[in-house]
Amino acid sequence: MKRSSTPPKYLPLATASCLAVAVALASLVTPAAAAPAFAAAGAGGGGPAPGVVRGAPAPAPDPAPASAPALAPDVGGLDRDALRAAIAVRPGDGAAGVVAEVHKGGESWRGASGDAVTGRAVSPRAHFRIGSISKPMEAVILLQLAAEGRVDLDRSVQDYLPGLLPEDRFQEPVTVRQLLDHTSGLPQDFEGDPAVPSPDEEVDRRFDHLTFDEVIQGTLRPEGRPAPGPRFSPGTRQEYNSFGYRVAGKLIEEITGHPFRAEVTARILKPLKMRETRAAVPDRSTPVPRPYLPGYLPRADGELVDVNVQGGLPTSMTSTTADLDRFVRGLFDGSLLGPAETAELFAIPKGVDGKPLPYADASHCTTGPAKGTACFSVGLMSSPMPDGTVVWGKTGSDPGYRSGVFASRDLGVRAVYAVGTTAPPASGPPPVAERLALAVFAR
Repeated sequence: MKRSSTPPKYLPLATASCLAVAVALASLVTPAAAAPAFAAAGAGGGGPAPGVVRGAPAPAPDPAPASAPALAPDVGGLDRDALRAAIAVRPGDGAAGVVAEVHKGGESWRGASGDAVTGRAVSPRAHFRIGSISKPMEAVILLQLAAEGRVDLDRSVQDYLPGLLPEDRFQEPVTVRQLLDHTSGLPQDFEGDPAVPSPDEEVDRRFDHLTFDEVIQGTLRPEGRPAPGPRFSPGTRQEYNSFGYRVAGKLIEEITGHPFRAEVTARILKPLKMRETRAAVPDRSTPVPRPYLPGYLPRADGELVDVNVQGGLPTSMTSTTADLDRFVRGLFDGSLLGPAETAELFAIPKGVDGKPLPYADASHCTTGPAKGTACFSVGLMSSPMPDGTVVWGKTGSDPGYRSGVFASRDLGVRAVYAVGTTAPPASGPPPVAERLALAVFAR
């Protein structure tokens, strides 16, 4: 498929949205008026044929109304009423539907709200697009390659990928670890691009495909605008950076000789039996498998378009709440990584003085006793609770979808959610996620 001359607007969206969960979690011990937030950001049949679906999402299996969440059987003493109320779509949410799964103290709950656009039910087992939740999977692959002796995390990108970073602008070495813990100082995706797509362009571009090389070249060697340089000296501060993960994806493919899809399937999806999770097929627009959570984008005239069929990046993926819960359990319990590599997931980068690096601005890492300093590790983000508990996880955004997965280090509390949207891409936390966070952690 022919690609647009300008990049999809949604690529850098997670940069602005990925850490609102930290603000939420820190506010959970404040009065109820303080709104918490969770996000910024296989089997199954095929979805509808590629094309614009105008106000008519594919039928879901059950006929329950949108106002009545479809619930799987509950176990134990979780506050089920609060959880049901949290995921019920309300006016102003900018949401079509929600799926969520919570585990706390050995007890479990799973639920889904109906599609507010059509009134049809959404299955609690619905599939959705996960956006940047694929970043921890990229990190896992590189950590595994490090354990195999095929990658040195402290070796530079310039050594592994000669010529990728223009030498006249990037003279300091950028290490693999710095790509993964957001301390590289590299530009953001398509930095400096002034193009702002119209709502109709946003809808139509969802079919576009971008390879790692296209993002890298379009960012570092743009046409018609100045080429960006480093944002800061590598390893001196932290700033959430999706572009570093495009370079990391390129590195994975160069080292292994395999596409990202093959590596993530062999190293993560199959070992963890994540049978409902699929990586993007190169150069092919693919639907979210059925049953799916509908996600919509509005055209300029207000018409809502079901955008479940999309192109995207090599790291674009679809999944379910159950599979993402499987992933976070395998990530934390050592199923995927050895002790040394697992420790990287919970290590905040520090400076030569042994203190956490400063965060670049006030867009992230603004809560807890260490506010203003680094709060991202390799692949994950951390949120300190006022009682000392730290929750780790990741959010994601794709056109029509917002999602997140979070867990305490001991896995005693875990939560996964996805929201199908009805509004243009936004950087703030989904109201549904705010309510869900309060329902999970307020007890």
